[in-house]
Amino acid sequence: MRTLLEGRSTLALLPTSAGKSLCYQLPALLMDGLTLVISPLIALMKDQVQSLRKRDIAAARLDSSMTAAEVDKVFADIQAGAVRLLYIAPERLMNEAFIRRLQSMKVAMMAVDEAHCISEWGHSFRPEYLRLAHVARELDIRPVLALTATATPAVARDILTAFGIAGTDLVRTSFRRPNLHFSITPCPSERRKELLARRLKERGGAAVVYVTQQHTAEEVATHLQRQGLKAQAYHAGLPDEHRHAAQDDFMKGAVDVIVATIAFGMGVDKQDVRAVYHYNLPRSLENYLQEAGRAGRDGEVSVCEVLACADDRLVLENFIHGVVPTAQALRQLVDHLLRKGREFDISLYELAQATDIRPLVIETVLTHLELRGLLRPLGSFYSTCQFRLLQPEARVLAGHKPERQAFLRRLFSAGVKRTRWTTLNLDEAVLQVDADRGRIQEALTWLQESGDIELKPGGLRQRWCLAADGEVPDPETVSLELQRLFAERERRDLGRLGEVLELMTDRGCITGRLLRHFGEEPEGACGTCSGCLEQMEGGCAEGPRELPCSTIAGITSGDVLEIRRMVDERHPALRAPRQLARFLCGITSPATTRARLTRHDSFGLLERVPFVEVLAQAESMM
Repeated sequence: MRTLLEGRSTLALLPTSAGKSLCYQLPALLMDGLTLVISPLIALMKDQVQSLRKRDIAAARLDSSMTAAEVDKVFADIQAGAVRLLYIAPERLMNEAFIRRLQSMKVAMMAVDEAHCISEWGHSFRPEYLRLAHVARELDIRPVLALTATATPAVARDILTAFGIAGTDLVRTSFRRPNLHFSITPCPSERRKELLARRLKERGGAAVVYVTQQHTAEEVATHLQRQGLKAQAYHAGLPDEHRHAAQDDFMKGAVDVIVATIAFGMGVDKQDVRAVYHYNLPRSLENYLQEAGRAGRDGEVSVCEVLACADDRLVLENFIHGVVPTAQALRQLVDHLLRKGREFDISLYELAQATDIRPLVIETVLTHLELRGLLRPLGSFYSTCQFRLLQPEARVLAGHKPERQAFLRRLFSAGVKRTRWTTLNLDEAVLQVDADRGRIQEALTWLQESGDIELKPGGLRQRWCLAADGEVPDPETVSLELQRLFAERERRDLGRLGEVLELMTDRGCITGRLLRHFGEEPEGACGTCSGCLEQMEGGCAEGPRELPCSTIAGITSGDVLEIRRMVDERHPALRAPRQLARFLCGITSPATTRARLTRHDSFGLLERVPFVEVLAQAESMM
């Protein structure tokens, strides 16, 4: 706080529950101007703003769940000097109109939560975070406070460089949390459900169980329910209302155990989580520490246990290999982006379908093209919307002048009507309703705020323009650069998984090894982890810890015949060897999902075979 008040940017590496929010909230009240807070989750922003307002601190947020009128009210309050802290998602800095408004404001400081997301060395790299340092420099926003609870020395160096923070202005406190007792328990895959249920019954209290795959979350939660435990699954494949209900029940104590993928956790501030179990191996040590850190926020003793099985390595390695786009797909994507004309708009969903590249990977490509000076974001807009009348049309029209009634009738009759909802393509509606896009959107918003319709926007599109004047660079050269980028990320992700396996097999102090990974030298052994307890009991065996491992399957002659049959079927979604290898390993992609190939009998045929072997087989047959 002292460094910020002296006008210098700062990186704060503080463990979970160490008071990171206070580090910018208090200086914000002492500075002259607006403090901009970059936060990754809408739910987290809502909670922070609500908490500050309860303390009579002038805070506001801007997010995609707000109406146009609510957004205008926030801007009016900012102009009037009635807002000290403004919370936004990093994506809002893609909006050119917002950037222009920001230029007219007096921004005293920018705080970046979860700052490790800016680094490709980090475990939760998010491409939109790369833009933050660029925007801060362009708008000359200083000081900047970068905050994270999980940053290795390499990630910390990336953050310091990006924001121009002096090494002397890095503030680090110990990541050691003595109330967390780490434990590694080797366990065969077929015995994990039984052991997990026994642990939960013995220890009691609230617990989070982390798994790798969505279907595992469902299977484990069902097993625990049959064992009489109050458990719920939580993953990105569930409907929003189911996820929200499960989280609310867990927060209130109606559910004791959440079985979740990594979709659960960020922003969940439950103080009395007594245990965090990793049913499957974590993807990296950064993931492990962040997920385990959700236990014991009240300072009471809590257990962080891994049910370690080497079988998980294959699944995690296959996922790492499987998300890498093909060379052909990258070339297609880059060619599309650089030859669209001076200004253009895109849909991430449509591009993902056309190129078979996941939306997050496309965002990474877009961000790198922006940082390379080739593209510039102009904002985003919705191309479609759905609405349904909440009362009879005659009642909605009543009280309006004839001209307005005629306009609303044309609006209600435009689009495609279903049983309850009408889907409106806004570009087509301009012609059908004989009104410009702005008037149509204003009318829909007004009807929504009046309680006459329920409105759901859709078809999000991003606007971009070529930033470079003159000749457009060769798409082949750019795509080769991106291929090298993704190959390097693949190599690093495999390295991070290797670090997890080294921790699982090391018989030394778990706490000490984790601290050293994050650049902190421990003051002796912790005395509470399973490694220390084994040594104190004198039963510690020589050599590395053995993890149970099933026999790795090979590719049989029958598998080869099935692969040949898949090749002969000539599915457009499987035209490249890497696409076929993903399919055979049970890894979804936009093209296979759209073609409903995930229902094919051969989907996941070789999920117990290393991806590199499956890819080699596919390449030899195509």
